[in-house]
Amino acid sequence: MASTGHQDPEALDDETRWRSAGDRIQTLLDASASSGTVVHERTQLLALELTDLYGAALARVVAITAEAEPDLVDRFAADELVASLMLVHGLHPHGVERRIEDALDSVRPYLGSHGGDVALLDVVDGEDGPVVRLQFAGSCKSCPSSAVTLEFAVEDAVRAAAPEIAAIEVVAADSASTSGLISADSLLSRVHAAGTMHSGAWHPLPEIEGLRHGEVGGFLIAGVPILACRVGDELYAYHDRCGQCHDSMAGAALHRPMGAPVGQAVLRCPHCHAHFDVVHAGASVNGTRVNGTVDTTAHPHLDPIPLLRRDGVLSVAVHVEATGVT
Repeated sequence: MASTGHQDPEALDDETRWRSAGDRIQTLLDASASSGTVVHERTQLLALELTDLYGAALARVVAITAEAEPDLVDRFAADELVASLMLVHGLHPHGVERRIEDALDSVRPYLGSHGGDVALLDVVDGEDGPVVRLQFAGSCKSCPSSAVTLEFAVEDAVRAAAPEIAAIEVVAADSASTSGLISADSLLSRVHAAGTMHSGAWHPLPEIEGLRHGEVGGFLIAGVPILACRVGDELYAYHDRCGQCHDSMAGAALHRPMGAPVGQAVLRCPHCHAHFDVVHAGASVNGTRVNGTVDTTAHPHLDPIPLLRRDGVLSVAVHVEATGVT
């Protein structure tokens, strides 16, 4: 089973099409600059007038709704498209902390599937605007893929829910002082370095939902091979590279270790026979084998791939750095 990760624009559903509308509008505005200063300025003024007009109409709709059916305003805010327009026009009924908490709730199932969690400590005033302070727990606080998890799962959700924030800071779990603050940009520096990030990080992968319990599927997303599997109702995705021998995991089988509780599942590398716990961030089950002996102090792992439902479609985020399958 494979996918190229490419989707015909004409095949996009309404949610996906409107999600990218802002980018298309900006592209058209930028293109108008080639027609001369006057045309460019008039095009910008036209866009501004239309935005103000629809913003004023939306404000009246929200005001009338809040008076007649207050609960409907919350339902509006729960719709991603409507909420984004409410944010643009300052009409969102919830404060920044409530919106961030809701955003974190949306990614907790993914973090929890890998034994991790994230907590909002507070939102403080910074020189350039609100600064969000987060703390990771469980696997996420020490996983080598934490930077990617923050970038693709947590930061993406938080910035979409609270576009007015200036920065995100991560507080070390074992530090209660400001010395434990880690800039999100610093944490992500190794991911952004040397052009290792794809320009379009998220890629729809609806085919993954067709996997049956216990089935492992291979997909090619933006040129990056990944493995996905289903354990019960949960889906998991990893880069197609063994954490021990670094070969492809193609042909790996999913099984439950003898005596393990229901819900536990491991992938066995078809080359070096290393076992990885797919339910808990791809951690090695049996250590690293060196010269015929097992080093239980070493902890090879599979590289998890963020897998979230965006606009109703299951999507994955891949990056080049974790590949290199031989």
